[in-house]
Amino acid sequence: VQLQASGGGLVPPGGSLRLSCQASGEIPGMIDMGWYRQAPGKERELVARISASGSVSILDSMKDRFDISRDGVKNAVFLQMSSLKPEDTAVYYCTAIWLKMYWGQGTQVTVSS
Repeated sequence: VQLQASGGGLVPPGGSLRLSCQASGEIPGMIDMGWYRQAPGKERELVARISASGSVSILDSMKDRFDISRDGVKNAVFLQMSSLKPEDTAVYYCTAIWLKMYWGQGTQVTVSS
C-alpha cells in the first residue's frame, strides 16, 4: 500500500487547511485510514481515524476544530482543520491499515503569522 498525502502548508493562526491522502496498491476493498502528527520535540500522536465503514474517532482536544472524512468509493481520506493554532504545527502523516499499518511520507503544516 502506498500513501500520497497533500495539502500541507503555511497558514496564519485561525486559518484552515484540508489535508488529503490517497491510498494505492493491491487493496481489495475499503480499509481503515487515519492521520497522526508529530510536532518538533514531541512524540507522534493520533489525530483522527476513520474505519472502512466510516466510523470516526478524533482526539478529544481536536473534535471542535478537526474533522475527518473519506471518499465513499476510493481509499482516500481527508482531514479538515479549522481555527488552527501555532501548537498545531507539525508533520502530519496519513496512515492506512491493511494487514499491517502503512505510513505516508508526511506533510508539513505550519501555523504562524
